[in-house]
Amino acid sequence: MQALFVGQTYIDVTFLADEIPTGDDKTVARDYAISFGGNAVTAAFACAKLGIVPDLLTSIADDWLGRMFIDMAAKYGISVHHRKVAESSLSFIMPRGGKRAIVRCRDDHYLHPVPPLNLAGCRGLHLDGHQTDAAMHYARTCREAGILTSLDGGGLRENTHELLEFIDVAIVAERLCEQMNLTPSEMLGYLKSRGCKIGGVTLGERGLVWYDETGTEGVLPALAVPPEAVVDTNGAGDIFHGAYVYSAMARPELPWREHFIFARAASAYAIQHLGNEASLPTLADIKHTQETFPENTRPAPELRVLHQKRI
Repeated sequence: MQALFVGQTYIDVTFLADEIPTGDDKTVARDYAISFGGNAVTAAFACAKLGIVPDLLTSIADDWLGRMFIDMAAKYGISVHHRKVAESSLSFIMPRGGKRAIVRCRDDHYLHPVPPLNLAGCRGLHLDGHQTDAAMHYARTCREAGILTSLDGGGLRENTHELLEFIDVAIVAERLCEQMNLTPSEMLGYLKSRGCKIGGVTLGERGLVWYDETGTEGVLPALAVPPEAVVDTNGAGDIFHGAYVYSAMARPELPWREHFIFARAASAYAIQHLGNEASLPTLADIKHTQETFPENTRPAPELRVLHQKRI
């Protein structure tokens, strides 16, 4: 096992339409994509596409959607450790204007306890907060073994505060700041207080506010992808996580700024494609994206102070 990702599986149905009909109305989408979904799941596929294939502990149902997902994982060589549920989970996603509306149908009632896995050779753990018992167990186990632990803090969960004690790299969404009534800068202070060695808040097109190995805070601007090139922002954050985990394992000698620069290009590539699978970049795609798009030189007003002293 090179790495372990733990999360909740979805089958994503992503479609382009101007509106969702109500009542007895109907409409026809301009385009659509069906792919794997879920935060840590998509991150795992991104890591695999880049060249380090992780194991994946995730929800699996014994139905046709579950079997379709197993086939998807097999295509990328991902070993799936099943956490059985009764029904597969679905996401219906409508990207529009750089945003995305999502309806989730989720079964997270796991029918069996956390399975014991052999972590021999494992170099990284990535969590998204789903499977709270498994997340806590493997975060603690990996921390004790000196294995890099990473968290996608997309939202506040029942064990977020406790879990962060065992996380080396915590990159959270602005939504978590809102839920905890913290500014992005205050969130960095909170992550430091929980002992996270690297911490950050993703702000979409406004970039990443973060602190490095020394605790120095700064801003990594987003790449300036033209609005007309943006197709689907869903999953771009998950691909960002998968890319930096890959980079940290593939190039452990580099500082974290380089891992995030690499991941930034991966997410910039992702937003130009429809659906998670089409959004997965190769190493060549990341290099081309870095060469094509400059940094956004106009950070949001509330980030300018950090930007002036950025890492």
